[in-house]
Amino acid sequence: MALVLGRIAETSPAGRRSRAQISALTGLTKASVSSLVLELISSGLVTEVGLNQQSRGRPGVELELNPNKAVLGAEINVDYLAVGVVSLAGTLLMHEVRERDNRSDGVERVIAALSQQCAVTAVAAEKEGIDVLGGGLAVPGLIDAAGQVVVSAPNLGWKNARPDLRVLLPGSPLGVVLCNEANAAALAEMDHQSDTDFMFVSGEVGVGGGLVVGRELFTGADGHAGEVGHVVVDPYGSDCLCGGRGCLETVAGQDAIADAAGLAGHPARSSRSLTLSVLLGLLKEGDARALSAVERAGFCLGLALASSARIVPFTLVVLGGHLAVLDPWLRISLMDSLQRYSAGKFPSGNVLVSALGSTGALLGAAGLALRSVLEAPHTLRR
Repeated sequence: MALVLGRIAETSPAGRRSRAQISALTGLTKASVSSLVLELISSGLVTEVGLNQQSRGRPGVELELNPNKAVLGAEINVDYLAVGVVSLAGTLLMHEVRERDNRSDGVERVIAALSQQCAVTAVAAEKEGIDVLGGGLAVPGLIDAAGQVVVSAPNLGWKNARPDLRVLLPGSPLGVVLCNEANAAALAEMDHQSDTDFMFVSGEVGVGGGLVVGRELFTGADGHAGEVGHVVVDPYGSDCLCGGRGCLETVAGQDAIADAAGLAGHPARSSRSLTLSVLLGLLKEGDARALSAVERAGFCLGLALASSARIVPFTLVVLGGHLAVLDPWLRISLMDSLQRYSAGKFPSGNVLVSALGSTGALLGAAGLALRSVLEAPHTLRR
């Protein structure tokens, strides 16, 4: 069933597959394919959509992923909650972001707020005739995915937290999987990058990293590889919430840049979007402190990336979050730093801005749920 569903999910020239095409692609007999397709239709994952008039001989009935089945993607970050609905084909159908200070609440209260947002989204999807099968939740911290534990999310104040994921989608057949926010965004970014190896750098209140090697997410033995935000760039710098000192996050995180730009105590600091808006205004006006803060962030980011690339060879960098928004002002210092510490390794064309904007982590979390559907469709048998 997974083999057949995978061939249907692949993009063919017409965006659909016939039973005969699937048989040719998989090597399975037409009878076997027909039997498996019936099961996939019965499970609700696949629908018949008409005849393939371009096929030789008798036109075959075409198949596609059921557009009325979907998964949910959710993200908890320091100052917002995001929820979206993603079709089985990977299209974002619904998306809502709510600003919320999640540092002041414990795990239970944040999950309760997110569950309310998920419930509203699920009801809206149901009104559109969309059935949500399961979901993924992205969190900015170190994750034990097998145990569904947030080992450490210092910017949220969470340590060894076990969020009750069942309340997010009660009754869903697949439940909700837990993942790291930057890793999720890196997974989503893979569909938009031709390079097989790259580092995705997530810029929020903190700085996260997702490392892709050979078109696979590389997380290391403990699942924590790619944490570029905690590479030390100044051994005599500020203390970091991770327990270290002088980490990239203490220089290039959004709060760190805002403070260095002179926005500490500014009324705009109550809102992530307002903070970024005020900072952009200062940069456009040529404010010296703001320009200096962003320039230093870019230089230190280049230093951290150059150091990381000496250990794991990647030659492409993708910037997300506020780092993508600030790219016009930090790029010169970033490229200068990369050239100084890893000469010739990162030409200017190899530092890109994310194609997904603010939706990367949410799409990546939903993508993990989609993968569970594609790899084990038999779990949805009626």
